[in-house]
Amino acid sequence: MTLVPASVLAVTLGIFFSWQHISLLEQQLLDRGLMTVEHLRTPAYNSLRQGSEETSRQLLKRALNHTDVRAISLYDAEQQQLQHSGPVMYPPTRTLSLNHQTLYSGVQIQASEHSRRFLLPLTDTDELLHGWLEVELDLHPTRLQGYRALLAMLAAIITGLGFSALVVSLLGRHITDPVARLNQAIQHISRGQFDIRLRDAGSRELNDLAGGINSMAAALQSAQGEMQQNIEQATEDLRQTLETIEVQNIELDLARKAAQEASRTKSEFLANMSHELRTPLNGILGFSNLLQRTELNPRQQEYLGTIEKSADNLLVIINEILDFSKIEAGKLTLENLPFNLRDLVQDTLTMLAPAAHQKDLELASIIYRDTPLGVSGDAQRIKQVLANLISNAIKFTRQGSVCVRVMLENEDAHQVLLRISVTDTGVGLSAEQQKSLFRAFSQVDNSLTRQSGGTGLGLVIAKRLVEQMQGEIGLHSELGRGTDFWFTLRLNKSRQVSDDLPVRPFEGMRAAVLEPHLQSRQSLQHALEDLGLQLRLFSDLQQLDQTLRQPPSGQPPMDLVVLSTRLDNFSPQDVIQLARDWAVRDLGRIMLLSDSHEHYPELDSLPQSHCQSLSRPVCHRKLYRAASRLLHPDTSRQDSLDQLPRVDGVSVLCVDDNPANLRLVQTFLLEMGARVLTAESGEQALALLADQPVDLIFMDVQMPGMDGRQTTAELRLREQQSGSPTVPVIALTAHALADERRQLLLCGMNDYLCKPITPEQLGHCIRQWTGQEPMQANTGRATAAPSTPNTDNILAVLDLNEGLQLAAGKQDLAQDMLDMLLKGLDEEYRLIEALATGNQHAELLEQVHRLHGATRYCGVPQLRECCRVAEESLKLGKDYRSSIDNLLQAIRRLQQQARNLQS
Repeated sequence: MTLVPASVLAVTLGIFFSWQHISLLEQQLLDRGLMTVEHLRTPAYNSLRQGSEETSRQLLKRALNHTDVRAISLYDAEQQQLQHSGPVMYPPTRTLSLNHQTLYSGVQIQASEHSRRFLLPLTDTDELLHGWLEVELDLHPTRLQGYRALLAMLAAIITGLGFSALVVSLLGRHITDPVARLNQAIQHISRGQFDIRLRDAGSRELNDLAGGINSMAAALQSAQGEMQQNIEQATEDLRQTLETIEVQNIELDLARKAAQEASRTKSEFLANMSHELRTPLNGILGFSNLLQRTELNPRQQEYLGTIEKSADNLLVIINEILDFSKIEAGKLTLENLPFNLRDLVQDTLTMLAPAAHQKDLELASIIYRDTPLGVSGDAQRIKQVLANLISNAIKFTRQGSVCVRVMLENEDAHQVLLRISVTDTGVGLSAEQQKSLFRAFSQVDNSLTRQSGGTGLGLVIAKRLVEQMQGEIGLHSELGRGTDFWFTLRLNKSRQVSDDLPVRPFEGMRAAVLEPHLQSRQSLQHALEDLGLQLRLFSDLQQLDQTLRQPPSGQPPMDLVVLSTRLDNFSPQDVIQLARDWAVRDLGRIMLLSDSHEHYPELDSLPQSHCQSLSRPVCHRKLYRAASRLLHPDTSRQDSLDQLPRVDGVSVLCVDDNPANLRLVQTFLLEMGARVLTAESGEQALALLADQPVDLIFMDVQMPGMDGRQTTAELRLREQQSGSPTVPVIALTAHALADERRQLLLCGMNDYLCKPITPEQLGHCIRQWTGQEPMQANTGRATAAPSTPNTDNILAVLDLNEGLQLAAGKQDLAQDMLDMLLKGLDEEYRLIEALATGNQHAELLEQVHRLHGATRYCGVPQLRECCRVAEESLKLGKDYRSSIDNLLQAIRRLQQQARNLQS
């Protein structure tokens, strides 16, 4: 490798000098050619002037004796050959560039692979052309000289490189041998052989290096001894430490088990406290609801309102504590059901309107028109977040307004990103208050004299819920200038829920609007324009009165007048009296807007055909119904949402050990038209079901004796033994833990309702599990209820609709239950086949019973029927081999059907 640079340099220089030499030879050849043609110019011109051919022939013959001359020709002025001497010239391939000499003499130089041709014009002193002289020089002598020079150069290079290699080899041996010994010694040292020592290397530098390596080896040998001692000491210390850690691990394991037991105890305590607290609240709220439908004097109404408000506040506190506990434990699950976004926002505002109106606050909502209304998600949790932000805004706003805005941030084919903001004109928040706002049990005002109550958990729960729904929450606030809370939600689009209100039903009609509050006026204008009305806004009641009494010429009268009772300089009684006068004179249909906490007896005396009253904030549905009653009285009808749901003819069994709850549910059901049976225990319920079949059962979970789970399990066993259809069982529970639903489904229940229960929940549940069409009192079971398949019918291998029905219409739950069943089928097949082959009767019965229980929550009718037949054969001691074979075949058919469906 040492000779590589020298070799490269020598070859480079050799090539350079060889190229220079060859170029010089080429140039010399050209110079000789120029000299030759210049030398022959005069004799050739003279012989051409004399016209003597012999003279010309002798001249050309003598010219061949010149160096490198191969052939020569003489031409006349037209380049016709007159004389030629030598062999035939090589045809030229290119013309060489002319230098100043050739340009002066007029010589043309042409080149070929083997020669150079020089063509010289023969002219007189007057530059008159008489002929041409062409001389061809041979390249072979020149190339031979170049090859010789190149060979000599190559020989010199090889000789020099050989001599250099010899010198380098002799000198390198005195260096490489000691270095190799040093390298070998270092390798031994690297392998831990520290006892090796080096002798003198023959030179001062190498001797110094060898001495340093020897010193290093001695130091390493000494350090190795010390390190070995340290290792032994560290090993002993580590052994003692491990013993200590093992003791600590045992203590930590005991502490972990104690913590798990404490967590389980806490969960049970929360479940029990939820039940114990919600149960009396259910009675209080329910009977308050019933009592409000009776005739009461104003003072009784006031007392009843206080009771209901206090119960609602207590329920909110309980819900916040339980929600916070579930969030902290990671057990809070979110539903994914379709809902109408506009109805959710406006229902929330309606619920909180009394608190705002008692403080004379303006409460309004603006939902931009490009916002999709049909979405799917957890509507209750979204409503919980929104209600918390609105209630906080009302709580900390003394005057002004609270406005909710819903706008579309982004959307694609399947999802939308929404931004919901709650803006108030309240006291605002400082920078320090904003930092601690989302901390648990923290409030803006923690002093003893604070005016607002609460647990301090609302915003913490709202933040966790929004984050769990893949959104963000934040605020913009300035002390003394109000606050703007906002949060984003990513929801799925839903085709199951859309805006069911007619599109612009009052197209072409005109309406006059007088609403002094800006945001309420904007919201009202937005809603009325959606109904197709052409609006004219008024700012003064006298102007509106004059316009109604004396319409401008050329303009039709107003079809509808929307008028607020809260006007400056006019009392509500004055406004109502003026509206009565308009109605008597038939100046238009009047819609009066009042606060939710206001009630004026004068409103009841207004003619209903001309006047309707609504509470603010105005909802789209209520506004449409009121406008329909006024503008389309013949086709308007009372919306079903204002009435209790009807379930006429459905027979229902209610089971609850609490008399108040039992009576409440019974009253609700009787008002909805159901035929109701009641039982105060599981044993009594089973006795009633033996004599009187029902369409649906509402079952309390916690009861003395046989609780709800045990009663349901016994009922399912009796249905299986008798072959009777399965009756849907709905749990009435106050438990709030996330795994409660799965436990209820595993014991045979179909769905659950969480206390406190409303009539709307009961009606929806009854329609869902007994079918949409009302049943007569003497009809049998509801056809929509899931039932045990009949052996006389050809059963489907996989029925997705039945699975969806068994999962209470929840697609994700139905898919999870089916996936869990399919995942364990291979293991179930293997165990059942092995147990049947080994005639292990008891273990086989247990395995078939377990598989049968799993099939009852999935849409697999054929496999469920085979499990039932096989289990019945095993229990009755019959020959079960054929039924087991059918069961195994049903498993394979279900697996194949599932694979086909997935592909």
